[in-house]
Amino acid sequence: MSSPASPPSHFALWNLGFRPFYLLAGSFAAASILAWAAHIAGWISTPVYGGDPRWHAHEMIFGFAFAVIVGFLFTAGRNWTNQPTPTGPVLAAIAALWLAGRILVLTPWHVAAAAADTAFAIAAAAGFAVPVFASRNRRNYFFVPVLLGLGAANLVFYLAMSGVVDFPVQRGLQTGLDLVLFVIAVMGGRVIAMFTANAIPGASPVRLPWVERTTLITTLALLVADLLDPGNLTLVAVALACALAHGWRLLLWQPWRTVKSPIVWILHLSYAWIPVHLILRALAALGYLPLGLATHALAVGVIGGLTIGMMTRTSRGHTARPLKAGPAEIASYVLVHLAATVRVFVPIAAPDAQLEAIIASGVLWFTAFAVFSVAFWPVLTRPRLDNGPG
Repeated sequence: MSSPASPPSHFALWNLGFRPFYLLAGSFAAASILAWAAHIAGWISTPVYGGDPRWHAHEMIFGFAFAVIVGFLFTAGRNWTNQPTPTGPVLAAIAALWLAGRILVLTPWHVAAAAADTAFAIAAAAGFAVPVFASRNRRNYFFVPVLLGLGAANLVFYLAMSGVVDFPVQRGLQTGLDLVLFVIAVMGGRVIAMFTANAIPGASPVRLPWVERTTLITTLALLVADLLDPGNLTLVAVALACALAHGWRLLLWQPWRTVKSPIVWILHLSYAWIPVHLILRALAALGYLPLGLATHALAVGVIGGLTIGMMTRTSRGHTARPLKAGPAEIASYVLVHLAATVRVFVPIAAPDAQLEAIIASGVLWFTAFAVFSVAFWPVLTRPRLDNGPG
Protein backbone atom coordinates (compact mmCIF):
# COMPACT_ATOMS: atom_id res chain seq x y z
CA MET A 1 0.00 0.00 0.00
CA SER A 2 2.94 2.34 0.63
CA SER A 3 5.21 3.69 -2.06
CA PRO A 4 8.54 5.48 -1.90
CA ALA A 5 8.39 9.21 -1.26
CA SER A 6 8.07 11.16 -4.51
CA PRO A 7 10.90 13.55 -5.34
CA PRO A 8 10.02 17.24 -5.49
CA SER A 9 8.38 18.22 -8.74
CA HIS A 10 6.74 21.30 -10.20
CA PHE A 11 3.33 19.82 -9.40
CA ALA A 12 3.66 18.43 -5.88
CA LEU A 13 0.05 17.51 -5.05
CA TRP A 14 0.79 13.80 -4.71
CA ASN A 15 4.03 14.15 -2.73
CA LEU A 16 2.43 13.57 0.70
CA GLY A 17 -1.03 12.84 2.08
CA PHE A 18 -1.89 16.26 3.51
CA ARG A 19 -1.67 17.90 0.09
CA PRO A 20 -4.59 16.33 -1.82
CA PHE A 21 -6.78 15.63 1.19
CA TYR A 22 -6.54 19.11 2.68
CA LEU A 23 -7.26 20.67 -0.69
CA LEU A 24 -10.15 18.30 -1.41
CA ALA A 25 -11.59 18.74 2.08
CA GLY A 26 -11.37 22.52 2.00
CA SER A 27 -12.91 22.79 -1.46
CA PHE A 28 -15.63 20.30 -0.61
CA ALA A 29 -16.42 22.06 2.69
CA ALA A 30 -16.93 25.33 0.82
CA ALA A 31 -18.91 23.98 -2.15
CA SER A 32 -21.16 21.56 -0.27
CA ILE A 33 -22.21 24.01 2.43
CA LEU A 34 -22.81 26.78 -0.10
CA ALA A 35 -25.10 24.41 -2.02
CA TRP A 36 -26.85 23.32 1.17
CA ALA A 37 -27.38 26.91 2.32
CA ALA A 38 -28.71 27.80 -1.13
CA HIS A 39 -31.17 24.90 -0.91
CA ILE A 40 -32.30 25.91 2.60
CA ALA A 41 -32.75 29.52 1.46
CA GLY A 42 -34.72 28.49 -1.62
CA TRP A 43 -32.17 30.04 -3.96
CA ILE A 44 -31.96 26.87 -6.07
CA SER A 45 -34.86 24.74 -7.28
CA THR A 46 -33.16 21.34 -7.21
CA PRO A 47 -32.88 19.94 -3.67
CA VAL A 48 -29.35 19.20 -2.51
CA TYR A 49 -29.00 15.65 -1.14
CA GLY A 50 -32.71 15.24 -1.82
CA GLY A 51 -33.38 17.92 0.76
CA ASP A 52 -32.58 15.38 3.51
CA PRO A 53 -30.46 16.86 6.34
CA ARG A 54 -29.22 13.37 7.20
CA TRP A 55 -27.28 13.24 3.94
CA HIS A 56 -25.91 16.71 4.63
CA ALA A 57 -24.71 15.48 8.04
CA HIS A 58 -23.30 12.32 6.45
CA GLU A 59 -21.19 14.27 3.98
CA MET A 60 -19.73 16.56 6.61
CA ILE A 61 -18.74 13.64 8.85
CA PHE A 62 -17.76 10.89 6.40
CA GLY A 63 -16.77 13.21 3.57
CA PHE A 64 -15.15 16.37 4.93
CA ALA A 65 -13.92 15.33 8.40
CA PHE A 66 -12.78 11.87 7.28
CA ALA A 67 -10.68 13.39 4.48
CA VAL A 68 -8.89 15.74 6.89
CA ILE A 69 -8.18 12.87 9.31
CA VAL A 70 -6.70 10.71 6.54
CA GLY A 71 -4.57 13.56 5.21
CA PHE A 72 -3.25 14.27 8.69
CA LEU A 73 -2.52 10.61 9.50
CA PHE A 74 -0.78 9.91 6.19
CA THR A 75 1.47 12.90 6.89
CA ALA A 76 2.07 12.40 10.60
CA GLY A 77 2.46 8.66 10.10
CA ARG A 78 5.61 9.19 8.06
CA ASN A 79 7.14 11.25 10.88
CA TRP A 80 6.03 8.81 13.57
CA THR A 81 7.44 5.74 11.83
CA ASN A 82 10.22 6.93 9.49
CA GLN A 83 8.44 4.76 6.94
CA PRO A 84 6.85 5.91 3.66
CA THR A 85 3.11 6.50 3.61
CA PRO A 86 1.10 6.51 0.35
CA THR A 87 2.34 8.95 -2.27
CA GLY A 88 2.15 9.29 -6.04
CA PRO A 89 -0.31 7.02 -7.91
CA VAL A 90 -1.28 5.13 -4.75
CA LEU A 91 -2.22 8.36 -2.97
CA ALA A 92 -4.07 9.56 -6.07
CA ALA A 93 -6.07 6.30 -6.21
CA ILE A 94 -7.11 6.61 -2.56
CA ALA A 95 -8.15 10.23 -3.12
CA ALA A 96 -10.10 9.13 -6.21
CA LEU A 97 -12.12 6.69 -4.07
CA TRP A 98 -13.02 9.52 -1.71
CA LEU A 99 -13.99 11.77 -4.60
CA ALA A 100 -16.07 9.02 -6.22
CA GLY A 101 -18.07 8.68 -3.01
CA ARG A 102 -18.78 12.43 -2.92
CA ILE A 103 -20.01 12.43 -6.51
CA LEU A 104 -22.01 9.20 -6.35
CA VAL A 105 -23.89 10.24 -3.22
CA LEU A 106 -25.49 12.98 -5.32
CA THR A 107 -26.91 10.36 -7.68
CA PRO A 108 -29.48 7.58 -7.17
CA TRP A 109 -26.59 5.05 -7.18
CA HIS A 110 -26.08 4.94 -3.44
CA VAL A 111 -24.92 1.33 -3.61
CA ALA A 112 -21.96 2.48 -5.69
CA ALA A 113 -21.39 5.40 -3.27
CA ALA A 114 -21.34 2.97 -0.33
CA ALA A 115 -18.87 0.74 -2.17
CA ALA A 116 -16.56 3.66 -2.97
CA ASP A 117 -16.70 5.00 0.59
CA THR A 118 -16.07 1.57 2.11
CA ALA A 119 -13.15 0.96 -0.25
CA PHE A 120 -11.77 4.37 0.72
CA ALA A 121 -11.91 3.56 4.44
CA ILE A 122 -10.19 0.21 3.91
CA ALA A 123 -7.52 1.75 1.66
CA ALA A 124 -6.90 4.57 4.15
CA ALA A 125 -6.59 2.12 7.04
CA ALA A 126 -4.22 -0.08 5.03
CA GLY A 127 -2.16 2.91 3.88
CA PHE A 128 -1.65 3.93 7.50
CA ALA A 129 -1.32 0.40 8.91
CA VAL A 130 1.56 -0.70 6.68
CA PRO A 131 4.14 1.81 7.97
CA VAL A 132 2.82 1.74 11.54
CA PHE A 133 2.95 -2.04 11.86
CA ALA A 134 6.22 -2.30 9.92
CA SER A 135 7.87 0.05 12.43
CA ARG A 136 6.06 -1.53 15.41
CA ASN A 137 4.79 1.90 16.35
CA ARG A 138 2.37 0.45 18.93
CA ARG A 139 1.37 3.84 20.29
CA ASN A 140 -0.52 4.51 17.07
CA TYR A 141 -1.94 1.06 16.28
CA PHE A 142 -5.35 2.17 17.57
CA PHE A 143 -5.80 4.58 14.64
CA VAL A 144 -6.26 1.61 12.32
CA PRO A 145 -9.46 0.36 14.04
CA VAL A 146 -10.61 3.99 14.35
CA LEU A 147 -10.35 4.42 10.56
CA LEU A 148 -12.11 1.10 10.02
CA GLY A 149 -14.70 2.11 12.62
CA LEU A 150 -15.47 5.27 10.67
CA GLY A 151 -15.81 3.15 7.56
CA ALA A 152 -18.13 0.73 9.36
CA ALA A 153 -20.30 3.53 10.76
CA ASN A 154 -20.51 4.98 7.27
CA LEU A 155 -21.56 1.64 5.79
CA VAL A 156 -24.19 1.15 8.50
CA PHE A 157 -25.56 4.59 7.64
CA TYR A 158 -25.96 3.59 3.99
CA LEU A 159 -27.60 0.29 4.94
CA ALA A 160 -29.95 1.96 7.41
CA MET A 161 -30.93 4.66 4.92
CA SER A 162 -31.75 1.99 2.33
CA GLY A 163 -33.73 -0.10 4.83
CA VAL A 164 -31.41 -3.09 4.58
CA VAL A 165 -30.67 -3.02 8.32
CA ASP A 166 -32.91 -1.94 11.17
CA PHE A 167 -30.65 0.59 12.87
CA PRO A 168 -31.45 4.19 13.83
CA VAL A 169 -29.88 6.45 11.21
CA GLN A 170 -29.25 9.21 13.74
CA ARG A 171 -27.32 6.79 15.95
CA GLY A 172 -25.04 5.96 13.03
CA LEU A 173 -24.35 9.65 12.46
CA GLN A 174 -23.76 10.22 16.18
CA THR A 175 -21.31 7.31 16.26
CA GLY A 176 -19.37 8.90 13.43
CA LEU A 177 -19.31 12.23 15.26
CA ASP A 178 -18.17 10.56 18.48
CA LEU A 179 -15.33 8.80 16.65
CA VAL A 180 -14.20 12.11 15.13
CA LEU A 181 -14.37 13.69 18.59
CA PHE A 182 -12.21 10.87 19.98
CA VAL A 183 -9.59 11.46 17.26
CA ILE A 184 -9.64 15.17 18.15
CA ALA A 185 -9.28 14.36 21.86
CA VAL A 186 -6.23 12.19 21.17
CA MET A 187 -4.50 14.47 18.70
CA GLY A 188 -5.43 17.65 20.59
CA GLY A 189 -3.76 16.23 23.66
CA ARG A 190 -0.62 15.46 21.72
CA VAL A 191 -0.14 18.64 19.75
CA ILE A 192 -1.99 21.66 21.18
CA ALA A 193 0.07 21.88 24.37
CA MET A 194 3.27 21.22 22.39
CA PHE A 195 2.46 23.86 19.76
CA THR A 196 1.66 26.33 22.53
CA ALA A 197 4.92 25.74 24.37
CA ASN A 198 6.94 25.99 21.14
CA ALA A 199 5.27 29.15 19.85
CA ILE A 200 4.46 31.25 22.92
CA PRO A 201 7.37 32.66 24.97
CA GLY A 202 6.78 32.11 28.66
CA ALA A 203 3.93 29.64 28.16
CA SER A 204 4.14 26.45 30.17
CA PRO A 205 1.08 24.34 29.31
CA VAL A 206 0.59 21.37 31.61
CA ARG A 207 -0.42 17.83 30.69
CA LEU A 208 -1.42 15.90 33.81
CA PRO A 209 -1.58 12.15 33.09
CA TRP A 210 -4.74 11.62 35.13
CA VAL A 211 -6.51 14.49 33.36
CA GLU A 212 -5.42 13.12 29.98
CA ARG A 213 -6.70 9.64 30.85
CA THR A 214 -9.98 10.97 32.25
CA THR A 215 -10.57 13.04 29.13
CA LEU A 216 -10.08 10.06 26.80
CA ILE A 217 -12.06 7.66 29.01
CA THR A 218 -15.06 9.97 29.27
CA THR A 219 -14.94 10.63 25.52
CA LEU A 220 -15.03 6.88 24.87
CA ALA A 221 -17.81 6.54 27.46
CA LEU A 222 -19.86 9.04 25.46
CA LEU A 223 -19.36 6.90 22.34
CA VAL A 224 -20.51 3.78 24.22
CA ALA A 225 -23.51 5.63 25.67
CA ASP A 226 -24.56 6.77 22.20
CA LEU A 227 -24.22 3.23 20.85
CA LEU A 228 -26.14 1.56 23.69
CA ASP A 229 -28.69 4.35 24.31
CA PRO A 230 -28.91 3.69 28.08
CA GLY A 231 -31.28 6.57 28.79
CA ASN A 232 -31.20 10.34 29.01
CA LEU A 233 -30.01 10.64 32.61
CA THR A 234 -27.00 8.42 31.97
CA LEU A 235 -26.17 10.43 28.85
CA VAL A 236 -26.43 13.67 30.83
CA ALA A 237 -24.03 12.39 33.48
CA VAL A 238 -21.51 11.15 30.90
CA ALA A 239 -21.71 14.34 28.83
CA LEU A 240 -21.21 16.60 31.86
CA ALA A 241 -18.29 14.52 33.17
CA CYS A 242 -16.73 14.66 29.71
CA ALA A 243 -17.29 18.43 29.52
CA LEU A 244 -15.56 18.92 32.87
CA ALA A 245 -12.57 16.81 31.79
CA HIS A 246 -12.13 18.64 28.47
CA GLY A 247 -12.59 22.04 30.12
CA TRP A 248 -10.02 21.30 32.82
CA ARG A 249 -7.59 20.00 30.23
CA LEU A 250 -7.94 23.19 28.19
CA LEU A 251 -7.34 25.43 31.20
CA LEU A 252 -4.11 23.56 31.93
CA TRP A 253 -2.94 24.49 28.42
CA GLN A 254 -3.16 28.22 29.28
CA PRO A 255 -5.26 29.43 26.32
CA TRP A 256 -5.14 33.06 27.53
CA ARG A 257 -1.45 33.21 26.62
CA THR A 258 -2.18 32.61 22.93
CA VAL A 259 -4.11 35.79 22.08
CA LYS A 260 -1.22 37.30 20.09
CA SER A 261 -0.59 34.15 18.05
CA PRO A 262 -3.54 33.35 15.73
CA ILE A 263 -2.03 30.10 14.49
CA VAL A 264 -2.16 28.86 18.10
CA TRP A 265 -5.31 30.54 19.46
CA ILE A 266 -7.36 29.01 16.67
CA LEU A 267 -6.61 25.57 18.19
CA HIS A 268 -7.51 26.64 21.74
CA LEU A 269 -10.68 28.47 20.72
CA SER A 270 -11.83 25.52 18.61
CA TYR A 271 -11.11 23.08 21.42
CA ALA A 272 -13.15 25.28 23.80
CA TRP A 273 -16.24 24.37 21.76
CA ILE A 274 -15.95 20.77 23.03
CA PRO A 275 -17.28 21.51 26.55
CA VAL A 276 -19.87 23.82 24.96
CA HIS A 277 -21.00 20.95 22.75
CA LEU A 278 -21.16 18.54 25.68
CA ILE A 279 -23.13 20.92 27.91
CA LEU A 280 -25.58 21.51 25.06
CA ARG A 281 -25.87 17.74 24.61
CA ALA A 282 -26.81 17.39 28.27
CA LEU A 283 -29.39 20.17 27.95
CA ALA A 284 -30.79 18.55 24.79
CA ALA A 285 -31.09 15.18 26.57
CA LEU A 286 -33.07 16.94 29.30
CA GLY A 287 -35.36 18.46 26.69
CA TYR A 288 -34.31 22.08 27.09
CA LEU A 289 -32.72 22.59 23.66
CA PRO A 290 -32.80 20.96 20.22
CA LEU A 291 -30.05 18.37 19.70
CA GLY A 292 -29.07 20.08 16.46
CA LEU A 293 -27.53 22.98 18.37
CA ALA A 294 -25.19 20.64 20.23
CA THR A 295 -24.38 18.84 16.98
CA HIS A 296 -23.42 22.06 15.23
CA ALA A 297 -21.32 23.25 18.17
CA LEU A 298 -19.23 20.15 17.52
CA ALA A 299 -19.45 20.11 13.72
CA VAL A 300 -18.84 23.82 13.10
CA GLY A 301 -17.03 25.05 16.21
CA VAL A 302 -14.82 22.06 17.03
CA ILE A 303 -14.38 20.17 13.77
CA GLY A 304 -14.54 23.20 11.50
CA GLY A 305 -12.25 25.29 13.67
CA LEU A 306 -9.68 22.63 14.44
CA THR A 307 -9.49 21.34 10.89
CA ILE A 308 -8.86 24.80 9.44
CA GLY A 309 -6.36 25.50 12.22
CA MET A 310 -4.49 22.22 11.77
CA MET A 311 -4.63 22.34 7.97
CA THR A 312 -3.06 25.80 7.87
CA ARG A 313 -0.40 25.03 10.46
CA THR A 314 0.66 21.61 9.19
CA SER A 315 0.57 22.78 5.57
CA ARG A 316 2.98 25.57 6.47
CA GLY A 317 5.18 23.28 8.54
CA HIS A 318 5.40 20.50 5.96
CA THR A 319 6.17 22.91 3.12
CA ALA A 320 8.97 24.69 5.02
CA ARG A 321 7.02 27.93 5.43
CA PRO A 322 7.05 30.13 8.55
CA LEU A 323 4.64 28.97 11.25
CA LYS A 324 2.81 32.28 11.28
CA ALA A 325 -0.75 32.95 10.15
CA GLY A 326 -1.18 35.51 7.40
CA PRO A 327 -4.26 37.63 6.64
CA ALA A 328 -6.00 34.82 4.72
CA GLU A 329 -5.58 32.34 7.55
CA ILE A 330 -6.72 34.84 10.20
CA ALA A 331 -9.78 35.69 8.11
CA SER A 332 -10.68 32.02 7.77
CA TYR A 333 -10.25 31.49 11.53
CA VAL A 334 -12.55 34.38 12.39
CA LEU A 335 -15.14 33.41 9.77
CA VAL A 336 -15.43 29.79 10.86
CA HIS A 337 -15.97 30.79 14.49
CA LEU A 338 -18.51 33.41 13.50
CA ALA A 339 -20.27 30.61 11.59
CA ALA A 340 -20.33 28.46 14.74
CA THR A 341 -21.52 31.31 16.97
CA VAL A 342 -24.33 32.28 14.60
CA ARG A 343 -25.44 28.69 14.02
CA VAL A 344 -25.53 27.75 17.71
CA PHE A 345 -26.40 30.86 19.70
CA VAL A 346 -28.67 32.90 17.44
CA PRO A 347 -31.41 30.20 17.49
CA ILE A 348 -31.15 30.12 21.29
CA ALA A 349 -31.47 33.89 21.62
CA ALA A 350 -34.01 34.32 18.81
CA PRO A 351 -35.77 31.05 17.87
CA ASP A 352 -37.75 32.76 15.12
CA ALA A 353 -34.51 33.63 13.35
CA GLN A 354 -33.33 30.01 13.00
CA LEU A 355 -33.62 29.94 9.20
CA GLU A 356 -31.69 33.17 8.85
CA ALA A 357 -29.06 31.85 11.27
CA ILE A 358 -28.60 28.66 9.24
CA ILE A 359 -28.19 30.61 6.00
CA ALA A 360 -25.84 33.19 7.51
CA SER A 361 -23.75 30.49 9.15
CA GLY A 362 -23.53 28.60 5.87
CA VAL A 363 -22.31 31.68 4.01
CA LEU A 364 -19.71 32.38 6.71
CA TRP A 365 -18.50 28.74 6.62
CA PHE A 366 -18.34 28.79 2.81
CA THR A 367 -16.28 31.98 2.85
CA ALA A 368 -13.87 30.59 5.46
CA PHE A 369 -13.09 27.44 3.51
CA ALA A 370 -13.12 29.19 0.13
CA VAL A 371 -10.46 31.58 1.47
CA PHE A 372 -8.43 28.61 2.75
CA SER A 373 -8.72 26.69 -0.53
CA VAL A 374 -7.70 29.64 -2.70
CA ALA A 375 -4.88 30.77 -0.41
CA PHE A 376 -3.45 27.27 0.03
CA TRP A 377 -3.77 26.03 -3.56
CA PRO A 378 -0.18 27.16 -4.35
CA VAL A 379 1.07 25.89 -0.98
CA LEU A 380 -0.40 22.42 -1.48
CA THR A 381 0.42 21.98 -5.18
CA ARG A 382 3.99 23.30 -5.27
CA PRO A 383 7.17 21.74 -3.83
CA ARG A 384 8.50 22.59 -0.41
CA LEU A 385 10.39 25.88 -0.25
CA ASP A 386 13.53 23.98 0.76
CA ASN A 387 13.03 21.42 -2.06
CA GLY A 388 12.88 18.65 0.51
CA PRO A 389 10.65 15.58 0.09
CA GLY A 390 6.97 15.72 0.97
